[in-house]
Amino acid sequence: MRKRIYWLLPDLGSARRTMDELLLARITEHHIHFVATEGAPMDGLHAANVLQTSDLVEAAQYGALIGSGLGAAGGVAAAFAFDPASPAALVIGVAAVGAMLGTWSSSMIGSSTPSRRLKRFEQALIDGQYLLIVDVPRTRVGEIERLLERTHPEAHFEGREPNVPAFP
Repeated sequence: MRKRIYWLLPDLGSARRTMDELLLARITEHHIHFVATEGAPMDGLHAANVLQTSDLVEAAQYGALIGSGLGAAGGVAAAFAFDPASPAALVIGVAAVGAMLGTWSSSMIGSSTPSRRLKRFEQALIDGQYLLIVDVPRTRVGEIERLLERTHPEAHFEGREPNVPAFP
């Protein structure tokens, strides 16, 4: 299990040094993400992708839940209307189709919606700061926070997220 830590860094140089220090601390690049305003230089940084900067994952989860529920309800209605040989299979099949359609349609909407988790950093990013998002093992959270506090007094700790999504 991992925890997500947020830090605001004042400029590109500070962000690059932080990236290097995290790599030396054996945090893999896959778990280090930077966000900046559009067009800001990101040389030497691992930029966050759509999974970190949008609500895609959360929207897909809600879409699967709602789609499967509506699909199951539609399957029950179809089972009563058509009297199939295997009503359970019909309900499960239509629920599965509903889950797939719900996941797909919701993820399309979620990928174009800015992340609600990052909303609070908008002004800092507009002001030219860089947001560091680092996912660290729960056992190393304190160690990494102390490292960044010690080596980057110019940076600002912005909090932790208790649950890191499984797929970003």
